[in-house]
Amino acid sequence: MNTPEKNTKKNTEQTAPEYGRAWFTALNCGDTPTSGSLLTGQTTLADGTVAPLAAVVPDADSRFPRARNGEVGLRESLELAAWVRGLDSDTSVPLILVIDVPSQAYGIVEERFGLNTTMATAVNAIAQQRLDGRPIVALVVGKAISGAFLTSGLQANRIVMLDHDGVQVQVMGKKAAARITRRSVEQMEAAAKNVPAMAFDGASFVTLGGVFDTVAPSNPADPAGDDLTAAREAVGRALADIRESGDRDLRSRLESEAAKRSRALSRTVRQEVDAQW
Repeated sequence: MNTPEKNTKKNTEQTAPEYGRAWFTALNCGDTPTSGSLLTGQTTLADGTVAPLAAVVPDADSRFPRARNGEVGLRESLELAAWVRGLDSDTSVPLILVIDVPSQAYGIVEERFGLNTTMATAVNAIAQQRLDGRPIVALVVGKAISGAFLTSGLQANRIVMLDHDGVQVQVMGKKAAARITRRSVEQMEAAAKNVPAMAFDGASFVTLGGVFDTVAPSNPADPAGDDLTAAREAVGRALADIRESGDRDLRSRLESEAAKRSRALSRTVRQEVDAQW
């Protein structure tokens, strides 16, 4: 068995742009450098508010081979949970999460040491901040796949998403979904044209009602100038909506106009369950 200590071979398959690192770096105004797979800092919002900022990014030097390409693994989930729980007690200060995560970390080490438990720790930490009244916005700049997204961005009050071809949102990666359903990738893509919930692109996810706002950057791999301004303004609108609504739960994802159109049956089922329980 390969252990984190013994396996020192670096995974060099990461060839796609590191959107998460690029946007974190561009938005970060903190003066304390961070490294590794969890980047933390601060960002100045459109109204001048300084808010804590975090992103999980690839780390080719990680002791955990299965978490070298931006996956959320044992270390990432526990460090994220600890950092979130250590935030200032003033819950009026927002939290911004930059999301570009391809998956949770699948591996023997992760399973044996309870990745499900460590990820639940991160979920609990972020959700508790939201329930305590801290406005949280997830800025999806790249991939938002599977348990990695569940552990981070899906716990936010509002989701702001970039509109470009590198954005993917799904319960699992495209190739994995094809294997488990015994279909080809081409068949999966064809089915997704009629069933948005099966799609992988960000635009299809938007139709399900979970996204508050979108931003179309001119250069998503190297954000600057107008792109950063547009992103900050979208995050600002999301924060204003959170404060105006007073919501601390995630009901907005089912009550949005898009959800009313595309998730009518889901809404009906929930209403029936609530009535019977």
